[in-house]
This record gives sequence, C-alpha cells and structure tokens, in this order.
Amino acid sequence: MAFCERRWALVQIENIWADNRFTAEGKELHEKAHSGEIESRPGLLIRRTLPIHSLRLGISGQADIVEFQPVRDGAKGVKLEGRRGLWRPYPIEYKRSRDKAGSAAYPIQLCAQALCLEEMLAVEIPEGAVYDGSAQRRQIVTFGPELRHAVEALARRMHELFRQKKTPEPELKKACHSCSLYEPCRPEALSRKRPVTEYLRRGMADLEKAV
Repeated sequence: MAFCERRWALVQIENIWADNRFTAEGKELHEKAHSGEIESRPGLLIRRTLPIHSLRLGISGQADIVEFQPVRDGAKGVKLEGRRGLWRPYPIEYKRSRDKAGSAAYPIQLCAQALCLEEMLAVEIPEGAVYDGSAQRRQIVTFGPELRHAVEALARRMHELFRQKKTPEPELKKACHSCSLYEPCRPEALSRKRPVTEYLRRGMADLEKAV
C-alpha cells in the first residue's frame, strides 16, 4: 500500500501477479530468511519466518527475521522457554536493495510488523532494521509516532478499498518501469487524461484527413 495502492489492489482485489528479475532476486534473498529455522546464540535467539498478526489493524503475514535480544535497561520484555530473564523482539526485513524510489514503504512495512508483535506479545518495540542485500548492511528504523500513525492510516485505507472492491487509477512514476505488474497495470496508457476539448479536436482532425 505504501509503495503503490494500485499494485496492492491488482494483487489483493484482482488476483493479478507476475514476476520479473527484481522479484526473482528478492525471492532468492529471502530463501534463508524464510527457512523457518530457529537459531540460538549466547545472548541472542533468531526466529525466521515468524507468523504475525494484528486484530486491531486487521493485518497478518510473516516477519522475515525476529531477533530476541535480552532486556538490560529495565524495560518490559517477554519470557522465552528455556531462557532466563526477559527478551525484546527486534524485527528485521530483508530487501534486495534500498528503496530507490525514496518512499517510506520499507520502514512502514517493518513498523507494521512491530505493531503486530507488540499486540501479540504485549511488549514495546522501539526499533528494528531493514537489511539491504546489495550493500549487505542494516538500516536502523525507529518506530516513532509519525511512522506508527502512517501504518494505521494505510491499514484503514486498505480495508476501505477492499470493501469497495476498488482498484485505484494508475499514477505514472519512475518506479513503474521496474514493477513486475507494469504490463497488466498499463500506467502510461491509462494515466494520460486529456480534456474533452482536446479529444474532440483530435477526432475532428482525423475525420477531415479521412474525408
């Protein structure tokens, strides 16, 4: 939804999907993250492909990776079986590269995961990270009030569109050309909105040529 409302609607309302090089590379990057394995290290527990949901927001899915880190600052945490003390979830979302379109889609997606985990585990999650596969580094994301409000607003918008079964009109952007749904979406053709006077003028010109 944050990246493109129309793309969301094509997938979720019209059940349209197509792969391209970028989605294939993304799937390859996610293979290890989606293994479902639980990895245990001293002072760290890593859970992959963790199912998550929020009844309040009406969303569900799975987190690529959630690291459980020990709580040392007196904050609230969760208890883990076979582990002493309290632990705080730290969600990590894997991406093939940074968001070159400059949108807030990646932080919003990660914050949505954090809100799900907070509701499920009754714990506060102040931050997480987006892993950039091309640079092989993490980008820390702080879950502040503005980001949380953006997730909530998008959740409401999503449910509104789904109830209406409405696919938004296309809006041609630079990122459209690398989208796997470029062909079924047809952003260039459908986003050209000419005034009626221009349409009539062109029609009359074509008629004169034919005569």
